[in-house]
Amino acid sequence: MVSGKRNLTPWVLFIIFVFGPCEPLIPILMYPAAAESLWAVFMIAAVFGLVTIATMMGVVLTSTFLIDLLPSRGLDRYSHALAGAAIFLCGLAIHLGL
Repeated sequence: MVSGKRNLTPWVLFIIFVFGPCEPLIPILMYPAAAESLWAVFMIAAVFGLVTIATMMGVVLTSTFLIDLLPSRGLDRYSHALAGAAIFLCGLAIHLGL
């Protein structure tokens, strides 16, 4: 290494994809369904998709309600700028490999 700085981005992406809950479940659910029938594959995919969407909606709604409990007096008018700054900082971190 020339600068002594390590790029952790590939490892972070690897960990997210390997330890994500959906990746191991898809083959575990789909292989037995495919051995059964095409209808079973469609049913498993539909149930899996609905449960995934319901879980995401639940997490977002819970987070929204909990964030509303935080004191945010005066921050409402800066919400667009704060969201833009968060997106910019995330893009900058990805670009710089942080």
